[in-house]
Amino acid sequence: MEKLIFVYNADSGKLNAFLDSLHKTIKPSAHNCKLCSLTYGVFDEKRSWKIFRKNMDIETEFLHKDEFQKLYASKFGYKFEFPLVLIQNTKGLEVFISKDEFSKISSLEDLIAIIKARLEKS
Repeated sequence: MEKLIFVYNADSGKLNAFLDSLHKTIKPSAHNCKLCSLTYGVFDEKRSWKIFRKNMDIETEFLHKDEFQKLYASKFGYKFEFPLVLIQNTKGLEVFISKDEFSKISSLEDLIAIIKARLEKS
């Protein structure tokens, strides 16, 4: 079974979430997680993203980079740059959307369109 794994370029925890929100408010252009910026407002998940991800026909997993490294990297030795989206399939983990690609995505609508198009191809 295939699964999409979304990995934020942020660490887990309430303090980190607070600092991320503060950073987005004070200087959004310097925020270091494009996945966070596209899918979340200052405090909450964007409504259109929430609807899209709940209606996806593929299993999904959302992790902060420290959670991903603990669950996956230690087992398989994967080295990735974050944020990114991976697809887990019979071949293992493959990059679905890379950090470099995220830097070129300008809106949530673009992100959703890319995900839909790539899922149709897989």
